[in-house]
Amino acid sequence: MPRYFFDVHNGGPQFDDTGTELAGSDEARAMAKSLLPDIAREEIPKGGDQSAYTVMVKDGGGQSVYSATLTFAGLRLQR
Repeated sequence: MPRYFFDVHNGGPQFDDTGTELAGSDEARAMAKSLLPDIAREEIPKGGDQSAYTVMVKDGGGQSVYSATLTFAGLRLQR
């Protein structure tokens, strides 16, 4: 099975040096999408009202094959 690497960018890059063996690129795409809510759940309470979280998927050869970004925008309506 091919190995895919999931680099996370949320203010600074966190590189995946281990990777995960998956059946193919469709599974890698699904995994990238499932990682984003977990990352946001952990990071949004720590940050401000504007945040973006990206998972960049690379194949075993280092080629980027998929990118997913989740953007959070909060707006205080009353002070």
